[in-house]
Amino acid sequence: MDPSLMPPYTHRIEGPHTLQPTHHHEGFGFRPGNALPFGASLVTGGVNFSIYSRYSTACTLVLFRYDEPKPFVEIPIPESYRIGDVWAIVVLDLDYNNIEYGFRLDGPFAPEAGHRFNPETILLDPYAKAIGGRAVWGDTLNPGNIYQHRAQIPVGDFDWGLDRPLETPIEDLIIYEMHVRGFTKHPTAGVRYPGTYDAVREKIPYLKWLGVNAVELMPVFEFDEFEHSRVNPETGEMLLNYWGYSPIAFFAPKAGYAATSEPGGEVNELKALIKDLHASGIEVILDVVFNHTAEGNEKGPTISFKGIDNQMYYILTPEGYYYNFSGTGNTFNCNHPTVRRMILDCLRYWVSEYHVDGFRFDLASIMTRDVNGMPLPDPPLLRELAFDPILGGTKLIAEPWDADGLYHQGSFPAYGRWAEWNGRYRDTLRRFLKGDAEQVGALAQALLGSPDLYPGRGPIATINFITAHDGFTLMDLVSYNDKHNEANFEPGDSGTNANYSWNCGWEGPTDDPEINDLRRRQVQNAIAMLLVSQGVPMILMGDEAGRTQCGNNNAYCQDTEISWLNWRLLDQNRSILEFVRKFIAFRRAHPVLRNGYFLRHEDYNNVGCGDISWHGVRVNKPNWSAKSHRLAFMLCGEYAKGGLADDDHIYVAMNMHWQNRSYELPPLPEGQRWHLFAYTGDPHNTIYEPGHEPPLDNQASFSLKSRSVLVLVGK
Repeated sequence: MDPSLMPPYTHRIEGPHTLQPTHHHEGFGFRPGNALPFGASLVTGGVNFSIYSRYSTACTLVLFRYDEPKPFVEIPIPESYRIGDVWAIVVLDLDYNNIEYGFRLDGPFAPEAGHRFNPETILLDPYAKAIGGRAVWGDTLNPGNIYQHRAQIPVGDFDWGLDRPLETPIEDLIIYEMHVRGFTKHPTAGVRYPGTYDAVREKIPYLKWLGVNAVELMPVFEFDEFEHSRVNPETGEMLLNYWGYSPIAFFAPKAGYAATSEPGGEVNELKALIKDLHASGIEVILDVVFNHTAEGNEKGPTISFKGIDNQMYYILTPEGYYYNFSGTGNTFNCNHPTVRRMILDCLRYWVSEYHVDGFRFDLASIMTRDVNGMPLPDPPLLRELAFDPILGGTKLIAEPWDADGLYHQGSFPAYGRWAEWNGRYRDTLRRFLKGDAEQVGALAQALLGSPDLYPGRGPIATINFITAHDGFTLMDLVSYNDKHNEANFEPGDSGTNANYSWNCGWEGPTDDPEINDLRRRQVQNAIAMLLVSQGVPMILMGDEAGRTQCGNNNAYCQDTEISWLNWRLLDQNRSILEFVRKFIAFRRAHPVLRNGYFLRHEDYNNVGCGDISWHGVRVNKPNWSAKSHRLAFMLCGEYAKGGLADDDHIYVAMNMHWQNRSYELPPLPEGQRWHLFAYTGDPHNTIYEPGHEPPLDNQASFSLKSRSVLVLVGK
């Protein structure tokens, strides 16, 4: 048919002899949409909008022009366009580069039955790929804005070139946990756009120089920094939601972390950061939060999920209230079939569209709960994530507990894929470091990669850390006995009291050179023990330079210098920085430190020594008693990677006693000598570049200063 003769109520779409009826509303043409994919997607001639809502009775698409306060059109979606429980519509001839969209959903308002529909509220699309309304971090809120968080349609074809997720073997990773904003926000960072994805790109040479090969980014899913905000009464500054563990949308990167405020600019900016990190051999792991959302409990706002299908998205009590296994007001209903699909869609999207290498799941034990909140022995979500084809090469890391006492340390359903943040490792290393009794046996397990926790899973199951974003920094761990969270200005007792810290004789900063030297030594001791442990080490941003939070162990609301990395510290604490850099290089140079399987304390290949041997101040005589504060071990280089790689012998001696002590050195094969790599007890900060270690004059023994660590290489 000649197009000029087509009746006005039809619209030609792709495909032979295919006509679809077109309706009109206030000058906008529309037709039935496609149920999949969910969200907004471009189709021939228009934009397809699709949203799932099982219990809604009506749905209206609300369209805004970019950053305008009122919608320019609201299009009721005809009931005939509904496919099952999905409302789908194609709107024709839209300027999709200049629109923001939302939905109004009608249905029962019956909180006791779990329903909270309210057509007066404009709702955010759960599948939105970009969010407007928060383009500039900390920009003044407009409480009169009828639609605070606005879904946008990012369009563009980012040039990835040959980039792909790196798929580095997990045992070879050295993870650097960092906050995108805090890494470069301090005035000393010397970047063009402080606190942004772009600024992190400027600092990639530093990360490469340091030697880490994975960054774990604290939440970059869109969140509202003004959530629970309040004014610091002393300074007048706003205390904001700095950490971001309260997602608004799971598919959209945080717009306030972008250098540009152009609509959707954060999408390409984050992709460019990931591409450049990959080019430097650095993987990207996202810290993701699927255990709750920013909507809180019944007193919280309705932004998206509550108004779309409250009964489906949240775990509710029989009376319609919110179970609070997250400690933040609500609990996401992760194992509901439709919610489970959304989480899978989300992770696939970040891997396929952003080339993300892995995910660390906050309060992951919530993901084992069923729709009634009860723990499942075989959670379908975790199983699907483990066997999903798109996520096949992706790191999956669990924080194996939740805020309501469900604790899966060592028992998280792993399916051969999941690793865990090892909280027991953290506590053991801290307690041994400060000189607590009854720690040597637990320390040996930690150094082996925690076979007591992960039998059958190997050391690749443990993410070893001594400090993380939640708690003291490493310098504060050796500078404070107690937390000092007064700057948070909040009622109650925020932050844990179980810090296992020791201030070395003075609370907080001091000019005493002996105390400062001891603190320097303790920081280096901690780094040394972390990096000689089997498993996957994680270092907290700034620990390599002695960053302090002034004793604050819960700085979630501190978008201030308390949380930011002061780049002057790199010069002020150069000895610590160089120690960390060289030790990272040492670990990467020695595969015997990065085994994928547990060491057996056996010579199963008949090479003349076991894969690991334990020692004390005497060779082959470790002191496992409750009062022991000393331990040493030797790794046989011929058992590197289970005997598949060649390496040197490595000897490590740890003396956390308050007295000096001489250690006998185990004999080496004929023709080999012990060489000194690092000794924290030397006031001259003895540590050498890997491969340039000098031989010891005395090959029989070494005198260790109190609270010091020695690392030797036999070659």
